[in-house]
Amino acid sequence: MTTSMMAKFRVSATKPLQLSAIATDDDLGWDKSSQKGELEKVVGEMAFEQHRLMAEAKQSLLIVLQGRDASGKDGLVRHVMTGMNPAGVRVTSFKVPAGIEKQHDYLWRCHDSCPARGEVGVWNRSHYEDILVPRVKNLVGEEVWKKRYRHIRDFEQMLVDEGTRVLKFYLHVSHDVQRQRLQKRIDNPERSWKHDPSDLSDREIWPKYEAAYEDVLRETSRPHAPWYVIPADVKWVRDLAVAKIILKTLQEMDPKVPVPSKDLKKIIVPE
Repeated sequence: MTTSMMAKFRVSATKPLQLSAIATDDDLGWDKSSQKGELEKVVGEMAFEQHRLMAEAKQSLLIVLQGRDASGKDGLVRHVMTGMNPAGVRVTSFKVPAGIEKQHDYLWRCHDSCPARGEVGVWNRSHYEDILVPRVKNLVGEEVWKKRYRHIRDFEQMLVDEGTRVLKFYLHVSHDVQRQRLQKRIDNPERSWKHDPSDLSDREIWPKYEAAYEDVLRETSRPHAPWYVIPADVKWVRDLAVAKIILKTLQEMDPKVPVPSKDLKKIIVPE
């Protein structure tokens, strides 16, 4: 099932992409009651593979999360990544460049946040913001942001060549579900701190962002660094789908626990 699901949601670099034609509420034929406990099981298997990845210390995994406001990036990190050993997971939330970041090229801070060998890196937003936002809000000319497709493709190819597996997820939420979640955020005193005025202004230019995302996903989805469009209206489906793809990828990486250099059978720890 996971292999066919990955093929279904993987973005092709050679075929047109129309996000409006992709369901945001696809339940993948899963029933919530029958899937009870499945996420916990998958997360446990992810933790086992991560243990081997840390022990091997030769490969790394980079997980990129993109999506509109309230698509569930924070929630996915909380529900899917919490089963892993935090000593080997590095989560980075990219904000608007500030301070020293603005004095460097746009990939500088990204490279600094890449996972080391044996680590899993999770990017909540990413270098793709440096194409999307400048394009949609006309911060730079087309000749600037268009070059960044090539920059990013080359950057990710270099990461792969050096032993980092790259997985990229676009959390695909509908206009109406986003509205509901943003309103709940505003109305909840414990969550209203997350509200940003740009959440509402960005809704006004929804079509511009959709067109920008379609180009970004198609231009930068490659076999070595694929994009997956994940239906995100139903939270538990979103989380389980991403978890299954991460687990399948870790299993394909097949990290090996190192063999001891000495015969440990002859070693007895003294009392």
